[in-house]
Amino acid sequence: MSYVAVVAHVGVGDDGQVTIPRLDMTIDCGTVVNPDRVRAQLEGAAIMSIGNALYGNITVKNGSVEQSNYTDYLVPRIDITPETGGVGEPGVPPTAPAICNAIYAATGKRIRALPVDPRLLKV
Repeated sequence: MSYVAVVAHVGVGDDGQVTIPRLDMTIDCGTVVNPDRVRAQLEGAAIMSIGNALYGNITVKNGSVEQSNYTDYLVPRIDITPETGGVGEPGVPPTAPAICNAIYAATGKRIRALPVDPRLLKV
């Protein structure tokens, strides 16, 4: 069994846009044979979780999915991702809640659904 903890540092603009300048993760995964592999897995988990928390929205209109490619289905790009430091899937579940708690600390607004809707965060 692995244990993961995540601390998200966020900024929320007046327009409700969330930035994540830093994301700290730690894992207790038992014996580590290849620390570089563990770090790479946690970095991937961080990026996947940021996508889930901020962009992972699929909408349906008239019985059809509206998103058809990456032009209209947003994923985290390098310019919005924090410098990650760090084992795969165990890092995914705690990251979105850490981001939402950091947004609450910054704005006083609780996030109850994902992805985070910037319209709810506007000042």
